Amino acid sequence: MRFAVVNENREWSEPGSARNGGRAVHPLEIEAEARRRKACLGLDEWRLREYVTGEPIPARIHQMCQQIDLAARALSGMSSAPTDFRDDVYWPRSW
Repeated sequence: MRFAVVNENREWSEPGSARNGGRAVHPLEIEAEARRRKACLGLDEWRLREYVTGEPIPARIHQMCQQIDLAARALSGMSSAPTDFRDDVYWPRSW
């Protein structure tokens, strides 16, 4: 395996520590954005409804949450996450 030091930083092995545009994007910021997007879907209300009635969360909501989780993991795993990670380009569409 080859290893190269670029700008005195091991970006590929230290997630969240790379500088991008002068500002480091921490994986917790990406997780917070994922939680915000799930809250916009009304996930808490759907979970409460599932708990009270026993009726499962609709498949479209469940699938959207999985897609949001996948996008968040992909962004968090990047060596230098984009500073505009909150942009809709990086997240699944939720009409």
